[in-house]
Amino acid sequence: MSDTDPTVRLDRTDGIATITLADPDRRNALTAALTEGIRDALDELEGGDTRCVVFEGDGPAFSAGGDIELMIERFAEDGTAEEAVRYVIRDIGRTIRQVAECEFPTVAKVDGAAFGAGANLAIACDIALFSAAATIGFGFRQVGLAVDSGTSYLLPRRVGDNVARELVFTGEQVSADRAKEIGIANHVYPTDAFEERADGLVETIAEGPPIALRTSKRLLRHNPTTSLPAAIEQEAAAQAAPIESADHAEGVSAFIERRDPEFTGE
Repeated sequence: MSDTDPTVRLDRTDGIATITLADPDRRNALTAALTEGIRDALDELEGGDTRCVVFEGDGPAFSAGGDIELMIERFAEDGTAEEAVRYVIRDIGRTIRQVAECEFPTVAKVDGAAFGAGANLAIACDIALFSAAATIGFGFRQVGLAVDSGTSYLLPRRVGDNVARELVFTGEQVSADRAKEIGIANHVYPTDAFEERADGLVETIAEGPPIALRTSKRLLRHNPTTSLPAAIEQEAAAQAAPIESADHAEGVSAFIERRDPEFTGE
């Protein structure tokens, strides 16, 4: 991704990588340019000193979802639904998957509307932080479509099967408070304090031991599909890298000395 990309910005400060969806005129719809920008930004982070990745939207929306106008255009040009389906599956879907599989802890800062595939981008992140003004919805039915871009996988794991079905079947636009109640949002912060409170939590994550947190994320990702004995064995095997790290030694020393640890990622 180039530094002049008009639809996606990548900023890195103190181990925090912020990926900003920067197409406010289109309410950060997931156009081909924007999704490519997200993937390029994530690719740039591999092998670096990243500790946490933040997704946010520029303007009044987090993301309005799929680029319906482009799907209509491609449908009109081709005369079939093939091009539209290919766009959803290969482009947006691939992007959502890359976000969900990102090795670093990820945080969605939702300060506005997140709908359809844009809602999936938010819940593909490990943690979702909402401002009181935020809303989220999986209203694919509103445009006569079935769910896509990972909804059938991501949403039930976030809210449970029955609530996922209700949200999909009704197309409900969920308020921030309800999003927290049903498990979509981890926290809801007052609008005027949203940036400060959200950034505070992000900084807490970024101050943690990077090797251990990336390892924990891999283990948590596999947790729902394994048994307890298998999980314990996987944890034991995965602990080798963190236990040999300098951060582990620092954590032990800090605990004994009753001070805050200073993790370096080594």
